[in-house]
Amino acid sequence: MNIVVLAGGLSVERDVSLTSGTLVCNALRRLGHRAILIDLFFGVDEIPEDLPGAFAVTGQLEPYKVGAVAPDIEMIRSQRSGSGYGEIGKHVLDLCRAADIVFMALHGDIGENGKLQAVFDVMDIKYTGTGCLGSALAMHKGVANQIFRQNGIKTPEGRVYSKADMKQIAGEFALPCIVKPCSGGSSIGIARATTASELQKAVEEAFRYEDEILVEEFISGRELTCGVLGDIVLPPAEIVPKGDFYDYTHKYQNGWITEICPARVPDEITNKIKEISLKAFRVLHLQIYARMDFIYDEKAGEIYCLEANTLPGLTPTSHMPQEAKAAGISYDELCEQIIFLSLKK
Repeated sequence: MNIVVLAGGLSVERDVSLTSGTLVCNALRRLGHRAILIDLFFGVDEIPEDLPGAFAVTGQLEPYKVGAVAPDIEMIRSQRSGSGYGEIGKHVLDLCRAADIVFMALHGDIGENGKLQAVFDVMDIKYTGTGCLGSALAMHKGVANQIFRQNGIKTPEGRVYSKADMKQIAGEFALPCIVKPCSGGSSIGIARATTASELQKAVEEAFRYEDEILVEEFISGRELTCGVLGDIVLPPAEIVPKGDFYDYTHKYQNGWITEICPARVPDEITNKIKEISLKAFRVLHLQIYARMDFIYDEKAGEIYCLEANTLPGLTPTSHMPQEAKAAGISYDELCEQIIFLSLKK
């Protein structure tokens, strides 16, 4: 098949996306597909008159490494001329229309919040993963948490605030608490506040990324994650950060976490996490694959579902590929299954 692997873009997670996209593209080429990697924002300057010829590329791409800090988006924006359509670069849509399917290796922003999925739906472009509705519901953490609660899925108590509400936050939330951008990912802009000054700093930092933030109660416990692939719920994994907070550096720099898969929890907890994962997948109208994140409060015996990731990372340290491996699914097989399941949508 002719496949566009779409990555990059203007999200603060673009480096993570480019790492995922490079690995996915290489996997698809190993499987015999004609795959090309395209940066959503930069696009390509020239395309052949015979568009299928653009896919006549072979060989393996050089690995892309995630930096220790998130990229400077304004600097990235300044590097492109005015060609293209806003956040969609030159010839991106032409190549996507020429492909049999687009593999969405994007993270954050329009690639994960449903906007790009809506564009593709209107243009009848096939793509991998969840559609525009499920993407939008899952991406906004405040909306997703409301849906969880309405459907009996335990999640931390929290509230969404706009910039106009900043002065109210200190008086309304007990400490410690977690502050995060409403639609962010990769732990960018997320902080734990244990004092009033830390809370003020965390709020200011979160508002640097978005106009809405979520402040929620801090739940102490073990960090677990569980993926869903089609009708299969993968083995849950446990993440043990080397430090007291699981941030961007911990996620993408080697040696900062220990991941245990399958998670070392009792069978009844494993089964409960799988059950909640599938329920969250369904109530958020997700499709094809996703990953749910949890806190397991061992002392209280409670499991809290934090959020759903509709385009989970596919980097060397990402959880979904490791959970798939524990289920007997190799990285290449995972990528191909995502494509075949998506073509049936």
